[in-house]
Amino acid sequence: MERDNVWWKTGRVVVLGGFLAFAIFPLYWIVITSLKGQQEIFALPIRYWPESATLLNYIEIFRISHLQVYIWNSFLVSLVASSVVVLIAMLGGYVLARFSFRGKRQVMLGFLLTQMIPMFIGMAPLYVMMSRMHILNSLVSLMLVYTMMLIPFCTIIMSGFFQRIPNALEEAAMIDGCSRTHALFRVIVPVMLPGIAATFIFAFVQCWNELIMAVLFIDEESVKTIPVAMNAFIKKYDIEWGAMSAATVLSVIPTMLLFAFCEKYLVEGLTQGAVKG
Repeated sequence: MERDNVWWKTGRVVVLGGFLAFAIFPLYWIVITSLKGQQEIFALPIRYWPESATLLNYIEIFRISHLQVYIWNSFLVSLVASSVVVLIAMLGGYVLARFSFRGKRQVMLGFLLTQMIPMFIGMAPLYVMMSRMHILNSLVSLMLVYTMMLIPFCTIIMSGFFQRIPNALEEAAMIDGCSRTHALFRVIVPVMLPGIAATFIFAFVQCWNELIMAVLFIDEESVKTIPVAMNAFIKKYDIEWGAMSAATVLSVIPTMLLFAFCEKYLVEGLTQGAVKG
C-alpha cells in the first residue's frame, strides 16, 4: 500500500510538472526571444538560451514607438471599463439573485446567448454608431464597447456570488434600520470582495488583451492601446519578433502585478463563485 501511494504521488507530481512546464514555456520563450539579436532569433539549430543576451529590443521599442503611452491607454481603458462593468454587473446580479420576476429565466438565457454571438457581426453597426457619435479614434469608444460586451457575462458571474450569500445578512441589517441599498453596500459588498475582485480581474484582462475592436476604432498614434501597437510589428513581408517579444513582456507586467495584488481575493472568488443549479 505504501509503495502504491508513493507511485501515485510521484506520478501526480510528474503530470502536474508537465502541465506546469507546458503552461510556462510560451512565456519563457517570449522572454528569451526578447533578449536575442535578430540573427540569433532565426539561427538553426534553435537556441533555447541566448548566447549573448541583449536589451537592444527593449531600447528599440522605446526609440521607435511610444510604448509607455500605449500601456497607459490600455490601463486607462481597462480600469474604467472594468470598474463600470463591475458596478453594473453587481447591481444586476443582485437583482437576479434576490428577486423573482416574470421573464427572469429569459433574461438569464438572453445574457448567455450574447456570449454565443461572434463579435464580427456587430462590427459594422458599432463602427457606424461610434462614427455618428463622433467618438472614433478616442478611448471613450473602446470603454463603451468593452463595457457593453462584458456586462452580460459578468452579471451572471456576480449573480452566482450573490446566491452564495445568505439572505439573513441583509435582512438583519434591514431590521436594524438599513435600507436595501445601504444593506447591499455596507453589509453584502464587504462579504462579496472575493467575487468582486475575481470579476474585476476577468473584465480587466479581457479589456487589456482585446485587439479587434481596438484596431477597428483606433487609427491615431496617441490613442492606440498596447495590442494595436504590438500588431504594428507585423509588417507586410516581415515580423519583428524581437521587438514584439519585448513589447509582450512589458505588456504582461501590469496584469501580473494585478494578479499578485489580488491573488488572495481571486482564489477565494474562484472557489466560492459556483452558480447554483
